[in-house]
Amino acid sequence: MSEELDRLFDAFDRGRLSRRQLLKGLGVAVALAPAAAAFGAQGSCGGAMAGTPGCDTTPAPLPFASTGWKTVLLDHFSCEVADHEKEAAYYHALMNWAVRSDSATEAVLDIGDWGGIVIRGGFHPTAAAVAAEKAQYERMSAQAAKRGFKMGPFVPRNANFTGFCWGIEPWDTQTVEAELRKRGLNPVAEHHGDFQSFHVKDPDGFDLQISNGNRSNRRRTPATGTLKAAAPFAHTDWKTIWLDHISFEVTDYKKSVAFYQALLGWKGTGDEGSQNQVQIGDVGDAIIRRNYRVDKMGRPMGPVPHGARIGHIAFGITPFDPVKVKAELEKRGLPAREDTGARGPIATAAYKSYHTTTPNGFDLQVSSTTMETREPPTFF
Repeated sequence: MSEELDRLFDAFDRGRLSRRQLLKGLGVAVALAPAAAAFGAQGSCGGAMAGTPGCDTTPAPLPFASTGWKTVLLDHFSCEVADHEKEAAYYHALMNWAVRSDSATEAVLDIGDWGGIVIRGGFHPTAAAVAAEKAQYERMSAQAAKRGFKMGPFVPRNANFTGFCWGIEPWDTQTVEAELRKRGLNPVAEHHGDFQSFHVKDPDGFDLQISNGNRSNRRRTPATGTLKAAAPFAHTDWKTIWLDHISFEVTDYKKSVAFYQALLGWKGTGDEGSQNQVQIGDVGDAIIRRNYRVDKMGRPMGPVPHGARIGHIAFGITPFDPVKVKAELEKRGLPAREDTGARGPIATAAYKSYHTTTPNGFDLQVSSTTMETREPPTFF
C-alpha cells in the first residue's frame, strides 16, 4: 500500500473522513455496494487482505479463568481535556447530558440516566505531538484536494480518555478483591460510602475501574448542577439512550478481547482480522481494534504505537432523522461526517450515523442505534 493510501485509510479510521469520502478518494464509485463492502465494518482486513497472515482470525486464549461476572453498568468515562468547561458545555447543549457537578478542575455529567463522564481540565499534548498531527493532517488534506473533496479545518486533539468504570454483578467487595488478586491484577481500592470499586490495569496499562454500580444504586438523585461556561449554542432536543460503541485502539486486540471476556464477560461477535466488536452485556458495544496497520504478512506498516486509546465513541440518540440530525449539527457550525458502516446511502441504510468534533478535538459519533436495533457488524 502506498503512503498516500495509508494516509487516507488512517484519516478514515480516525473519523476525519466519511466512508463516502474515502471511497471517492480511492477513485471508487460510491454506488458500487461490493466495492464499499470490501472495506468491512471499518476494519482493515477486507478485500485482498482477507485470509492473509496479517489478518488471522484465530482468537487469543483467555489469560486466566473467567470470573463469571456480568457488566451491568457504564458507571463513567474519565477524560482529560485542555478546557473542561467548553467540553462540558458542548456535551450539555448538544447531547443534553445533565450536569451533576462543576469545579475549577473538573465537571461530572450524567449520560442520560444510564452512564456518566468525568471531564478534567489541564490536558495539553506535547508540541511535538501537535506538530506531527498537523503535518499529517496537511498531507492528507492536500491529497484530498487533488481528488476533489475538502476536509474540514484542523482541530488539535486536546482530549484524552484515560479510563472507564464499569459496574458488575455479582458484587461482594472482599470476594471481588480476592478474585482480582488471584489473577495477578493488583487492585487499588477506591471506595466512597456505598460506592465500592477497584482500579486495575488492562493489558495495555489502561485504567479499568470495576465497581458495585448498577441502575438501581447509582444516580438516584437528580443532577442539578450548573456550568460556569455559557452554552456554545442552543440545546438540541436529543436524548442519549445507548452506548453504540467505543472505538478502543490497542496494541494487541486479540489479547485485549480475551482479557475483557474473561474478566468482565464481554462477548466477541466475530474476529475480522484487525478488530473484534464485543457486546458489553445490555450496556452497549466496543470495537476493540489494533492501533496500527500491517501488510499481508502481518508486518507493521510504520511504527507500532504502544498503549490503549479511545479513538472515538458513538452514542445512540433519539429522535434520529438523518436529514434533521445533519441540519442540527451544521446549524451549530459542527462537521457532520456520514458513516453508514458500508450499508449504502444514509437515507436507506440500516445503520445511520454522523461523526462530529468536540471543542477539544475529540471525535464524537451520534447514531440511530438503540438496544433494540443493535446488530453485530458485517465483515467481508
